Amino acid sequence: MRILIANDDGYLAPGISALVEACQGLGHIDVFAPERNASGTSNALTLHAPLSLHTASNGYRYVSGTPSDCVHLALTAGLIEPPDLVLSGINNGANMGDDTLYSGTVAAATEGHLFGVPAIAFSLADKGWRHLDQAARVARRVVEQVLARPPAARPFLLNVNMPSIDTLEQAPWVLTRLGRRHASFPAVAQHNPRGDLFYWIGSAGEAREEGQGTDFHAVRHGQVSITPLQVDMTDHTRMPQWQGWLDQA
Repeated sequence: MRILIANDDGYLAPGISALVEACQGLGHIDVFAPERNASGTSNALTLHAPLSLHTASNGYRYVSGTPSDCVHLALTAGLIEPPDLVLSGINNGANMGDDTLYSGTVAAATEGHLFGVPAIAFSLADKGWRHLDQAARVARRVVEQVLARPPAARPFLLNVNMPSIDTLEQAPWVLTRLGRRHASFPAVAQHNPRGDLFYWIGSAGEAREEGQGTDFHAVRHGQVSITPLQVDMTDHTRMPQWQGWLDQA
């Protein structure tokens, strides 16, 4: 068993160290992670600049690029043996609902999935790494369960969000769908000390679709949310409507 581990918080983040430590004994582990925090970079690949690769004293490789760059480089540059599983995280904060479209954590797992490797993204809901030790042990159990009883369809892509609670190891696991947040990340204007105006992309709003069965609902109620994802963005349910429109064109 060979496992590739990445993240979007950077190779120095506590979350990736906790995940690596938790997975010891499951197989050979390779770590490829961004040199610095790359949250919110989604599935971006660096196409107009070279990527540098370095090895830290603990053996982690770190890349001057995005989470997707890290996994892409690991899988295509001949630097490691092909992995059997790609893991991403543990992220400092949740990746639920439409946040998954922006998430570098989910993107790293998705990159593995695109190459035909089963992949799991792990996130701890509240920022600040509270109960990270428990989150790592839960992540280990999820990986063990997947390896012991893999789903019929391969490769799979799972998005796992864990509540930041002191009873996390006892929290039930539930299968969920993605909820929805408010549609916008408001831009916030600010002046620098020289008086120049610039903008920050603000934080995401509150969830607007968080009913039972969603990832938001599960985490809010102290449950571990496990959401199967897919890359196919085709709107299959509306295909007949569009076909009718095309036939009349």
